Amino acid sequence: MGGTDLNLPIIADPDRSVSELYDMIHPGEGDTSTVRSVFIIDPNDKVQLTDRAPVSTPVDWRPGDRVIVSPMMSTEDAKAKFGQVEEVKPYLRWTAQP
Repeated sequence: MGGTDLNLPIIADPDRSVSELYDMIHPGEGDTSTVRSVFIIDPNDKVQLTDRAPVSTPVDWRPGDRVIVSPMMSTEDAKAKFGQVEEVKPYLRWTAQP
């Protein structure tokens, strides 16, 4: 659709087994909720950056850019772990790359 060839595997998940295994669907969402997460897994089978800290990266992220704090972590815990945290919504908080 975007005119770019993808040089990586993409999986379909019709029974949601992968999305549930990796907590890609927000807690409490319904059975028809869309997965809105993309996971990049490195050659060591680790999710990039998230093997070091409970964070996610936006689609246009580059090393050194700020990151998104995991929605599974409270804002108070995020501030204790990362220091400076910008809260946009309770589920959307930004911090510097750990």
